[in-house]
Amino acid sequence: MIKKYDVLVIGAGPGGYIAAIRAAQLGFSVACCESKAYDDPDGEPRLGGTCLNAGCIPLKALVASSEAYERVKNQYAEHGITASDVTMDVKQMIKRKADVVTRMTSGIKMLFRKNHITLLKGHGSFVGRTDDGYQVNIGTATGDEEVVAANVIIATGSKARHMSDVEVDNVVICDNEGGLKFESVPKRLCVIGAGVIGLELGSVWRRLGSEVTILESMPTFLAASDESIAKEAGKLFPKQGVNIVLGITINEIKKGRNGVTVSYTDAQGAGQKLECDRMIISIGRIPNTEKLNLEAIGLKTDERGFIPVNTQCATAAPGVYAIGDVVRGPMLAHKAEDEGVMVAEEIAGQRSHIDYNCMPWVIYTSPEIAWVGKTEQQLKAEGRGYKAGKFPFIANGRALGLGKVEGFVKMLVDASTDEILGVHIIGSEASDLIAEAALAMEFRASAEDVARTCHPHPSLSEVIREAALATDGRALNI
Repeated sequence: MIKKYDVLVIGAGPGGYIAAIRAAQLGFSVACCESKAYDDPDGEPRLGGTCLNAGCIPLKALVASSEAYERVKNQYAEHGITASDVTMDVKQMIKRKADVVTRMTSGIKMLFRKNHITLLKGHGSFVGRTDDGYQVNIGTATGDEEVVAANVIIATGSKARHMSDVEVDNVVICDNEGGLKFESVPKRLCVIGAGVIGLELGSVWRRLGSEVTILESMPTFLAASDESIAKEAGKLFPKQGVNIVLGITINEIKKGRNGVTVSYTDAQGAGQKLECDRMIISIGRIPNTEKLNLEAIGLKTDERGFIPVNTQCATAAPGVYAIGDVVRGPMLAHKAEDEGVMVAEEIAGQRSHIDYNCMPWVIYTSPEIAWVGKTEQQLKAEGRGYKAGKFPFIANGRALGLGKVEGFVKMLVDASTDEILGVHIIGSEASDLIAEAALAMEFRASAEDVARTCHPHPSLSEVIREAALATDGRALNI
C-alpha cells in the first residue's frame, strides 16, 4: 500500500529538516527523505546536509581549534601565560570535528522522533501526479518505494563546483569536503577562489603552519562586501601570512608525485607557476537538481540549474515548493531555514514572508566579517542619499581587554529618515554582533533608535552603538 503524507520534504539539510519540523508543528503528516551518507560508518543517510556534515559546522569546529592553537602559541604571552613546546595533534582536531558533527546530526534524528516525522532513507525523485498529490519514488540500494504527498518541498541543496579539466580526488586536490579532512598540515597550500569557503579553509590551515596562497580570478577582493570592509581585510590577511593574488587566469593544474603545480597568468599578463603540496578548489557551488526528474511534473530548471520560484518559494506546479540552494538568492544555511519555515506556514494558509535585505552574511575568518543590508557602493549606484558612521574596535574597552582590537563597525543610514540601510563589521565576534543590526533593520529602526538603546558596558556591542552615534557626528569615545 502506498503511503500518503500531507507534506514530503526532499532533502534533510538546514532548509529541509527545519521545513519538516515546522510543518509537523502545524499539524501535518510529514515525511523527509535523505540519501547521502557522508562519512557515516554504517553507510546510513546523514541528516543535516552539507552544512552540518561537510560545511558550516565542521569548518567552524576547525576554526575554533586552529584559533585556540594560535592563541596559545602566539597571543597568551601578553597575558602573562607562558607555554612551551606547543603542538597541534591534527588527528585529534579532526576527531573532535567529527564528534561535533555526529552530535549535531544525531540531534536532528531526535527532533524527527519528537515531532513524529517519518524519515525515508533514499533519494527522492518525481514520478508524476495523481488526484491525491504527487507521486515520488524513494530510491535505495535495496529497492524502491513510492509515496504520495499533497505538498512537496524540494530542499536538495548544492554541491561544490569543480573545474572541468581537473580531477578532484579529495586527497591532494580537494573541494570543501576534502579540505576538512587533512590528517597533517600541508607545508604549502594553494586555494583556488577567495570566496567565503576559500578564505575560511585557507585561514584554518594558515594558523596551523601552512604557507597559504589564494588565487582569485576576480580583479577585486570580496566584491560582494562593502568596499571599506574589503580594503581592511585585504590589509589584515596578508599580514597574517595569507598571500592573496587577484585577477589571475588558470592555465594548467598538474598533479605530480610530490604535489601540485599551478600555471597561471597574473593580472599584469605575466606567466607564473606555483608549487604546492595540496590544493583546495573553492570556486562556488551548484544546485543539486539534476536527479529530481522534474519533467515528470512539468517543471524545469533555468540555465544555471536553479528551480524558478515566486516570492513564497512556490514553483509553477501547485503544491510544490523549492527552498535554499536550489533557488535564487545567496547560498546561506539560515536563508534555507527561513524559507523552510515560510513554506510550511504558507502550506498551512498563513502569510509568512522574508525580507532578504535583512539577511546577514558572515565570513568566519579572524577577524570575522559580517554584514547586512546595502553596501556603500550600492547606495551610490542607486543615487540614494545616505550618511555613514564608523567606529573602530581599538577604541572599545572590551576589545582592548580581550586583545582583539582589529577592525570596525560601519553603519549606513538614510540621509532624510535616518533609517538603517546597512551595517558592516570586520572584527571580533562579528557573527554575533550582526544579529543586532539585522533585528534593527527588520523593525526598520533608525540610527537614533540604536544610539538611544542602552548597551552593556564594557561590551563589544557598544561599537555598534557608537557607529550609530557616528552617523550624526556624535560618537562619544573617539
